[in-house]
Order: sequence, then C-alpha cells, then structure tokens
Amino acid sequence: MSSIIQLLPDHVANQIAAGEVVQRPASVVKELLENAVDAKATDIKLIIKDAGKALIQVVDNGVGMSVTDARLCFERHATSKIRNAEDLFSLHTKGFRGEALASIAAIAHVEMKTKQDQEELGTHIVIEGSKFVSQDPAVLPKGTSFAVKNLFYNIPARRNFLKSDTVEFRHVVDEFQRVAMAHPSIYFTMYHNGSEMFNLPNSNLRQRIVAIFSGKTNEKLVPIQEQTDILTIQGFVGKPEFAKKNRGEQFFFVNDRYIRSNYLHHAVINAYEGLLPNGSQPSYFIYLTVPPHTIDINIHPTKTEIKFDDEQALYAILRSAIKHSLGQFNVAPALDFDRDPNLDTPYEYQNRTAEYPTIQVDRTFNPFSDEKKSNSFSGGSSSYKKVETTQNWESLYVGLKQETFEIENFSIENEEVTASFFDEKEEEQTAKHTYQIQKKYIVSPIKSGMVIINQNRAHQRVLYEQFLINMTVQQAASQQLLFPLAISFSVNELKIIAEMQPALEATGFVFDWESEQLQVLGIPSNTTEGEVLAVLEELVSDLQDGIPDSSFSQNDTIAKSMAKSLAVKTGMYLTEKEQENLVNNLFACKDPNVSPFQKPTFITLRVEDIDKRFTL
Repeated sequence: MSSIIQLLPDHVANQIAAGEVVQRPASVVKELLENAVDAKATDIKLIIKDAGKALIQVVDNGVGMSVTDARLCFERHATSKIRNAEDLFSLHTKGFRGEALASIAAIAHVEMKTKQDQEELGTHIVIEGSKFVSQDPAVLPKGTSFAVKNLFYNIPARRNFLKSDTVEFRHVVDEFQRVAMAHPSIYFTMYHNGSEMFNLPNSNLRQRIVAIFSGKTNEKLVPIQEQTDILTIQGFVGKPEFAKKNRGEQFFFVNDRYIRSNYLHHAVINAYEGLLPNGSQPSYFIYLTVPPHTIDINIHPTKTEIKFDDEQALYAILRSAIKHSLGQFNVAPALDFDRDPNLDTPYEYQNRTAEYPTIQVDRTFNPFSDEKKSNSFSGGSSSYKKVETTQNWESLYVGLKQETFEIENFSIENEEVTASFFDEKEEEQTAKHTYQIQKKYIVSPIKSGMVIINQNRAHQRVLYEQFLINMTVQQAASQQLLFPLAISFSVNELKIIAEMQPALEATGFVFDWESEQLQVLGIPSNTTEGEVLAVLEELVSDLQDGIPDSSFSQNDTIAKSMAKSLAVKTGMYLTEKEQENLVNNLFACKDPNVSPFQKPTFITLRVEDIDKRFTL
C-alpha cells in the first residue's frame, strides 16, 4: 500500500498558520506595532485605509534590518527574539514565535522597506501570497516600513466573514490604544483614510491615558502604586462615581504587554465592594511588573492569556493596593468612632499663631433698672431699636381708593340642574381593574379569566413602537434643558453617536458638539435628566459590534436599546392609573404578544385552568 502522508508546501502551511495569527485587520496592526516596539523605535506611525482592508502601514525609526534579515524575516519560525527554549522563560520582547510576518505575507500583498543606520542603502521587498516578486536596494531613511495591502485577497471566505468597516476600525483602534498605553515614551500617530485620528507625543503614563480617552479622564483617575518582592503595581483606577455600565476602559498590562484576566478583574471588583451601583463597572489602567520566569506567555497565539505562578498572592496584593488607594485619596468612606470631628483643623491653619480674643464690656449695664438703654459698642455701629406694633390695624387701609359698582345691570348665566339618578350622598365606587404582584407583574381580569403581564417587557414593547414611529413617521417633541448636560466619551464612542445623530434627534435628543465633550441640550419627553447618561452609554455599548447598514436596521437597533434602558424595571411600584395606562398602551401596539427581543409580554390564565387546579 502506498504512503498517503505528505509534507505540506510552505505557502499552504503559512495560510493555515495565518488562520490562528491573523483573524482580522486588527491582528495585523498588533503584530506590526509590536515589531516596531521591539525594534527600539521612538516614533511609530500607523496608516489605515478602509478599516485595514485596503491598507495597513506601520512606519518606524527603529534599528532596521540588513539585506539578509529582510529576506529571512518572512520565513516561518525565523526570529531575532529568542535563541533556545530557555529564552521562553525570560522574555523581554513582544514577539518570539516567528510566525507573524510569514502568516501576513501568505494572505496579503506586502511591501517592506528597511534600512539600518550604518548602511548607505536599504532594502525594498515586494511579496504577494508568499511569493517574492522583487527585492531591490533603495535609498531609504533609517527604520522599517511595512505596507500590507488587500488583506485576505486569496482567501475570499475569510474576507467575506469580516464585519463592517465601523466594527473592524473599532478593533484596530483598540489594538492601537493598547500598544500606545503600554509605551508612553514612544511617539505614536494614527491616520485613517487620510485624516489624523491620534497624535500622542511621548509623555508620562497619566498624560498618555488622558490623551487617548479625553481631557475629562484626568479628574476621575486615582493613582495606585505598590511594590513587593513578587510584583510591582502601578497605574490608575477610576473613581466610583464615574463607573459605567459597560466594560470599556479596563486594561491590564503585565511587563508592558496587554492581557485579559477574569481572575484579576474579580480582584478589582472586590476592592470596590460597597462603592459601586449594581451592574456598574469601574475603569482601571493597571500595570503589573513581575519576574519573567514567573509567567507563561506561550499559551495562545494572540498572547493575551498568561499563566502566573502564584495567582492567589497577586489577587490579594492587587485587591489590597486598590483599597488602600481608594481610602488614601478619600474616595472610599472611612469609619472612625473615636475621632471627634470638632477637633479637625484645616490645613491652612497649621502655620498661624494663636490670637487673644477681644472682649468688650458695657460697664453701665444694670439688669435691674427699669429703663432699657440701647446697646452700642465702640466696636460696631449697629443699634437695636424696639419696633412698636400698630394698635389699630384699620389704619393700614386708610387712603386706599374704594369703588363701588351696581350689580343690578349684571346678568348671570344659570346652569340648568338636571335630576340625578343616584343619591348625591352616595359616592360612586369604581372597581379596580388591575393589580400589581411582587412589583413585577400586572394582573388584569378579563371575561374568560385573567391576563398576567410582565411590566418590564410590556413597557419595552410600548416604547419600542413609539420610538420607531418617531424616527420614521413623526418626530417626537424634545424637552429642552435649562442647563446643558456635558457628557464625556472617547473618540470612538463620539464617532458612533455622530453617525446615529439624525435618528437620535428624531426621538427628542438635541446635541451640541465640542472637541472632547458632547453637550445635550434637549432630551425626549419621557426621559429624565438623570437617565440620559445611562441611555447613551447603553446605546453605545449595543452599537459597539457595528452600526447596521440599512436605515431601518439602524432605527431598529436604536429603538431596542432605548426601550431597554427606559422601560419600567422589575421592582418598581406602579399606581393603579399607571398600571391601567400600561395595559391599554400594550394592547394598542401592533404586536403586543412579544417584547422587542421576542420574549412573551403576557400570559392568559383561563377560568377552566384555575378550576383544574382545584380538582382533586
């Protein structure tokens, strides 16, 4: 029998490896930016076109590559980061596998220009689908430039599975921000379709975070710092009052490498115990420095998962450090029953000298004398005088003009009194038609039995259809605010809201744009000022996965998100009138049977069903 196992060609093996390394344009951005950082670059530029589908270019001023290295870097398992297996336990660089460039070259058109500082000429290489098209010497500046064009051009199935440009660009921005936050000493610049998105000069850690997320971020950061034998912690955590519903601004870095860790995230949430509203997530930017031999990075090709030697110790230290910072900066309340608040002295009083109080005495004062003398001290010019009350109150009205009118010529329209069928003393007793159970369900009797309505889902359906009508047929009225409401969002979040502005204004919102803030001038009539931030945050979170292309899908997504945010919550008490209004509005909807998320809004319980329960 002939052998059937054969060795795959290199270009096929590279395409298979690319499925793990390169999942979307953001994966290419991550690999190229990390290579630029490893090349000791101090100025890195990222140029994107069509969310990375057409072009991803990274230009750096690093050490560059020689002619041999420039050709060899596109081979599989070719790397300058490690030499033997022991180096995996003392990694000081971002990359070490030697698979990224080979995988990228297998599924795209790659053009690389590189030059070392001591060389006169650089190297210009063009590769298309793992095939070397040309390699020529060229006059180039110091550093390396990678241009990746037409990603997934030879894998149409993978290209078709890519999301919209909005979603892919958001992932690219996420990867750019993670690398830029990990290295504040490097000058980063990002361009998308010819416009500058980020310009981040080299700075310290706090300035880099503020430059990425907006100027208002500075006031919500609480510094955290702790140094022990097994790790060093530094960075910032957010104040509890700035917590959000989504998990947007949460970053862990281990040895300047972005990671995800649910275990460490739980330590942060545990440190905020009792300080956050239910369902809110704090912001944090935490940088951990640990000995390289105590972690294992070689778990997943994306290198975002790390195994620690002693996770329990890291958990305890991180939790304690955050609680200490929150207490040190008076963010967390402290209880001290032995402290006397009357003894608290302001800090500005510490260098002031004590002064003797000035005392003034009226030596002529006699408490037994009949005549009360007016007290006037030399220190003040005020005098006290007894005010005599008016004896005759009628004198207050003396001199007022009085006019009298004859009422004989006036005719008064009398209403005819009709006979009443009921006694006037008998009050009309109206039967109560709805009942609220456990502040969750509304029960309404009907002819065949009863209807049990889920108040949250029913209100979602009512609001959903109302918002759709406002966005498509009739624009809703707006409730203007006396004082504009300023809300801070990141650059990417502001971009999402700007794209949805026409639909949001149809529901009643009125916006005014500034450089880093969103000014809300008007809100929908069924929204309170305190709900605006939660509604917009929920909307941005729901649209993070992409804004639908068709107009109807956009309106549908916005209507669902706003209905979910503004609907009556479970546990809210409703008056009888509110219950009846909700029931009437629900059955006036086009589809009252299900909520906008296709969940039943009510169930019907017939009398026959109740009778069966009592049958033995």
